[in-house]
Amino acid sequence: MALNSLVSLYAFYKKEKHSWDNTFDLNLGYVKTTSLGARKNDDRFDLLSKYGYALTPKLSVAGLFNVRSQFFKGYTYSDNIKTFSSNFMAPGYVLLGVGLDYKPTKHLSIFISPATVRWVIVKDTALANKGLYGVTPGKKSNLEFGAFATINYLKEFNKVLSYKGRLDLFSNYRRNPKNVDLYMTNALSAKISKIFSATWGLDLIYDDDVRLFGKNKNAAGLQVKSLVGIGLLVKL
Repeated sequence: MALNSLVSLYAFYKKEKHSWDNTFDLNLGYVKTTSLGARKNDDRFDLLSKYGYALTPKLSVAGLFNVRSQFFKGYTYSDNIKTFSSNFMAPGYVLLGVGLDYKPTKHLSIFISPATVRWVIVKDTALANKGLYGVTPGKKSNLEFGAFATINYLKEFNKVLSYKGRLDLFSNYRRNPKNVDLYMTNALSAKISKIFSATWGLDLIYDDDVRLFGKNKNAAGLQVKSLVGIGLLVKL
Protein backbone atom coordinates (compact mmCIF):
# COMPACT_ATOMS: atom_id res chain seq x y z
CA MET A 1 0.00 0.00 0.00
CA ALA A 2 1.32 3.42 -0.91
CA LEU A 3 -0.08 6.89 -0.36
CA ASN A 4 1.56 9.91 -1.95
CA SER A 5 0.65 13.57 -2.14
CA LEU A 6 1.97 16.52 -4.10
CA VAL A 7 1.14 20.20 -3.75
CA SER A 8 2.49 22.33 -6.57
CA LEU A 9 1.90 26.09 -6.44
CA TYR A 10 3.11 28.84 -8.73
CA ALA A 11 2.62 32.60 -9.03
CA PHE A 12 4.07 34.59 -11.94
CA TYR A 13 4.04 38.38 -12.05
CA LYS A 14 5.03 40.62 -14.94
CA LYS A 15 4.69 44.38 -15.45
CA GLU A 16 6.64 46.39 -18.00
CA LYS A 17 10.30 45.30 -17.54
CA HIS A 18 9.80 43.71 -14.14
CA SER A 19 9.02 40.04 -13.55
CA TRP A 20 8.76 37.90 -10.43
CA ASP A 21 8.38 34.11 -10.69
CA ASN A 22 7.59 31.92 -7.67
CA THR A 23 7.10 28.15 -7.37
CA PHE A 24 6.54 25.98 -4.30
CA ASP A 25 6.45 22.17 -4.28
CA LEU A 26 5.53 19.95 -1.34
CA ASN A 27 5.75 16.15 -1.46
CA LEU A 28 4.79 13.61 1.23
CA GLY A 29 4.65 9.85 0.72
CA TYR A 30 4.23 6.65 2.71
CA VAL A 31 4.55 3.00 1.70
CA LYS A 32 3.82 -0.27 3.53
CA THR A 33 4.84 -3.71 2.28
CA THR A 34 4.65 -7.17 3.83
CA SER A 35 8.38 -7.80 3.33
CA LEU A 36 9.89 -4.43 4.22
CA GLY A 37 7.33 -2.97 6.63
CA ALA A 38 6.28 0.71 6.69
CA ARG A 39 8.46 3.64 5.76
CA LYS A 40 8.39 7.15 4.37
CA ASN A 41 9.14 7.18 0.63
CA ASP A 42 8.92 10.92 -0.10
CA ASP A 43 9.26 14.08 1.96
CA ARG A 44 10.42 17.43 0.65
CA PHE A 45 9.60 21.07 0.18
CA ASP A 46 11.13 23.35 -2.41
CA LEU A 47 10.64 27.10 -2.73
CA LEU A 48 12.12 28.99 -5.68
CA SER A 49 11.75 32.74 -6.18
CA LYS A 50 13.26 34.69 -9.08
CA TYR A 51 13.14 38.41 -9.85
CA GLY A 52 14.13 39.73 -13.26
CA TYR A 53 14.59 43.04 -15.05
CA ALA A 54 14.23 42.79 -18.83
CA LEU A 55 17.14 43.70 -21.10
CA THR A 56 15.34 42.43 -24.20
CA PRO A 57 11.89 40.85 -24.66
CA LYS A 58 13.40 37.40 -23.94
CA LEU A 59 16.46 38.13 -21.78
CA SER A 60 16.60 39.54 -18.26
CA VAL A 61 19.19 40.16 -15.58
CA ALA A 62 17.88 38.27 -12.56
CA GLY A 63 18.39 37.26 -8.95
CA LEU A 64 17.30 33.88 -7.63
CA PHE A 65 16.58 32.46 -4.17
CA ASN A 66 15.97 28.78 -3.45
CA VAL A 67 15.48 26.73 -0.28
CA ARG A 68 14.99 22.96 -0.30
CA SER A 69 14.72 20.40 2.52
CA GLN A 70 12.26 18.02 4.21
CA PHE A 71 9.93 17.99 7.24
CA PHE A 72 10.43 14.67 9.06
CA LYS A 73 13.17 12.20 9.97
CA GLY A 74 14.47 9.98 7.19
CA TYR A 75 16.30 6.66 7.22
CA THR A 76 18.36 4.50 4.91
CA TYR A 77 17.73 0.75 4.76
CA SER A 78 20.99 -0.81 3.60
CA ASP A 79 20.60 -4.61 3.95
CA ASN A 80 17.21 -3.82 5.53
CA ILE A 81 18.94 -2.17 8.52
CA LYS A 82 17.27 1.10 9.53
CA THR A 83 19.78 3.95 9.89
CA PHE A 84 18.94 7.57 10.75
CA SER A 85 20.13 9.72 7.84
CA SER A 86 18.15 12.98 7.53
CA ASN A 87 15.81 15.42 9.26
CA PHE A 88 14.32 18.90 8.91
CA MET A 89 17.03 21.15 7.39
CA ALA A 90 19.45 18.23 7.66
CA PRO A 91 20.30 18.49 4.94
CA GLY A 92 18.87 21.82 3.89
CA TYR A 93 20.03 23.78 0.85
CA VAL A 94 19.78 27.58 0.65
CA LEU A 95 20.95 29.19 -2.58
CA LEU A 96 21.39 32.78 -3.77
CA GLY A 97 22.47 33.60 -7.31
CA VAL A 98 22.71 36.51 -9.74
CA GLY A 99 22.78 35.99 -13.48
CA LEU A 100 20.81 36.00 -16.72
CA ASP A 101 17.34 34.58 -17.29
CA TYR A 102 16.35 33.57 -20.83
CA LYS A 103 12.70 32.91 -21.70
CA PRO A 104 12.33 31.87 -25.36
CA THR A 105 8.66 30.98 -24.71
CA LYS A 106 6.22 31.55 -21.86
CA HIS A 107 6.58 27.89 -20.88
CA LEU A 108 10.38 27.71 -20.66
CA SER A 109 12.94 29.64 -18.61
CA ILE A 110 16.72 29.13 -18.45
CA PHE A 111 18.60 30.84 -15.62
CA ILE A 112 22.41 30.84 -15.54
CA SER A 113 24.52 32.31 -12.75
CA PRO A 114 28.34 32.26 -12.74
CA ALA A 115 28.33 33.65 -9.17
CA THR A 116 26.16 31.64 -6.78
CA VAL A 117 26.40 31.14 -3.02
CA ARG A 118 24.99 27.91 -1.56
CA TRP A 119 24.69 26.95 2.09
CA VAL A 120 24.49 23.26 2.93
CA ILE A 121 22.87 23.01 6.37
CA VAL A 122 22.81 20.04 8.74
CA LYS A 123 20.77 21.35 11.67
CA ASP A 124 20.44 18.01 13.50
CA THR A 125 23.32 17.62 15.99
CA ALA A 126 23.56 13.83 15.68
CA LEU A 127 23.89 14.05 11.90
CA ALA A 128 26.22 17.06 12.08
CA ASN A 129 28.64 15.10 14.28
CA LYS A 130 28.86 12.41 11.57
CA GLY A 131 30.07 14.93 8.99
CA LEU A 132 27.42 14.06 6.41
CA TYR A 133 26.52 15.92 3.20
CA GLY A 134 29.92 17.55 2.83
CA VAL A 135 29.73 19.45 6.12
CA THR A 136 32.74 19.23 8.46
CA PRO A 137 32.03 16.95 11.49
CA GLY A 138 30.77 19.02 14.41
CA LYS A 139 29.72 21.95 12.22
CA LYS A 140 26.16 22.55 11.08
CA SER A 141 26.69 24.34 7.77
CA ASN A 142 29.06 24.65 4.86
CA LEU A 143 29.38 27.63 2.52
CA GLU A 144 29.92 26.87 -1.16
CA PHE A 145 30.57 29.25 -4.05
CA GLY A 146 30.09 28.22 -7.64
CA ALA A 147 28.14 28.31 -10.89
CA PHE A 148 24.45 27.44 -11.04
CA ALA A 149 21.92 26.82 -13.79
CA THR A 150 18.24 25.94 -13.61
CA ILE A 151 15.90 25.06 -16.47
CA ASN A 152 12.16 25.15 -15.77
CA TYR A 153 9.41 23.99 -18.11
CA LEU A 154 5.70 24.16 -17.32
CA LYS A 155 3.01 23.51 -19.91
CA GLU A 156 -0.52 22.23 -20.39
CA PHE A 157 -0.41 20.63 -23.84
CA ASN A 158 -4.20 20.27 -23.95
CA LYS A 159 -7.13 19.75 -21.57
CA VAL A 160 -5.87 16.26 -20.74
CA LEU A 161 -2.07 16.31 -20.67
CA SER A 162 0.24 18.56 -18.64
CA TYR A 163 3.94 18.46 -17.72
CA LYS A 164 6.21 20.18 -15.23
CA GLY A 165 9.97 19.69 -15.27
CA ARG A 166 13.01 21.23 -13.63
CA LEU A 167 16.75 20.64 -13.92
CA ASP A 168 19.26 22.23 -11.49
CA LEU A 169 23.03 22.04 -11.97
CA PHE A 170 25.62 23.34 -9.50
CA SER A 171 29.42 23.36 -9.77
CA ASN A 172 31.36 24.11 -6.58
CA TYR A 173 34.41 26.22 -7.48
CA ARG A 174 36.08 25.38 -4.17
CA ARG A 175 35.93 21.59 -4.44
CA ASN A 176 35.92 19.35 -7.53
CA PRO A 177 34.19 21.85 -9.85
CA LYS A 178 34.08 19.24 -12.62
CA ASN A 179 31.80 17.02 -10.49
CA VAL A 180 28.50 18.80 -11.07
CA ASP A 181 25.62 18.31 -8.60
CA LEU A 182 22.30 17.47 -10.24
CA TYR A 183 18.70 17.85 -9.08
CA MET A 184 15.94 16.95 -11.56
CA THR A 185 12.19 16.55 -11.19
CA ASN A 186 9.61 15.52 -13.80
CA ALA A 187 5.84 15.29 -13.38
CA LEU A 188 3.49 14.22 -16.18
CA SER A 189 -0.28 14.23 -15.58
CA ALA A 190 -3.06 12.84 -17.76
CA LYS A 191 -6.62 13.73 -16.83
CA ILE A 192 -9.01 10.79 -16.70
CA SER A 193 -12.13 12.55 -15.40
CA LYS A 194 -13.03 15.76 -13.62
CA ILE A 195 -11.21 14.76 -10.44
CA PHE A 196 -9.11 11.70 -11.35
CA SER A 197 -5.73 11.79 -13.02
CA ALA A 198 -2.96 9.38 -13.94
CA THR A 199 0.49 10.68 -13.01
CA TRP A 200 4.09 9.69 -13.58
CA GLY A 201 6.94 11.26 -11.64
CA LEU A 202 10.66 10.75 -12.18
CA ASP A 203 13.22 12.39 -9.89
CA LEU A 204 17.03 12.26 -10.03
CA ILE A 205 19.50 13.57 -7.45
CA TYR A 206 23.28 13.46 -7.53
CA ASP A 207 25.46 15.28 -5.00
CA ASP A 208 29.21 14.73 -5.14
CA ASP A 209 29.52 15.26 -1.37
CA VAL A 210 26.91 12.63 -0.39
CA ARG A 211 28.16 9.09 0.21
CA LEU A 212 25.07 7.61 1.90
CA PHE A 213 23.22 6.16 -1.05
CA GLY A 214 25.78 4.62 -3.40
CA LYS A 215 26.74 0.96 -3.30
CA ASN A 216 30.34 2.11 -2.90
CA LYS A 217 30.43 4.21 0.29
CA ASN A 218 33.60 5.93 -0.93
CA ALA A 219 31.86 7.30 -4.02
CA ALA A 220 28.77 9.41 -4.60
CA GLY A 221 25.68 7.68 -5.96
CA LEU A 222 22.73 8.69 -8.11
CA GLN A 223 19.38 8.64 -6.32
CA VAL A 224 16.36 7.76 -8.48
CA LYS A 225 12.66 7.76 -7.69
CA SER A 226 9.94 6.79 -10.17
CA LEU A 227 6.27 6.83 -9.21
CA VAL A 228 3.21 5.90 -11.27
CA GLY A 229 -0.24 6.36 -9.81
CA ILE A 230 -3.92 7.12 -10.30
CA GLY A 231 -5.54 9.48 -7.85
CA LEU A 232 -7.28 12.74 -7.08
CA LEU A 233 -6.12 15.87 -8.90
CA VAL A 234 -7.49 19.27 -7.88
CA LYS A 235 -6.58 22.47 -9.71
CA LEU A 236 -7.40 25.86 -8.20
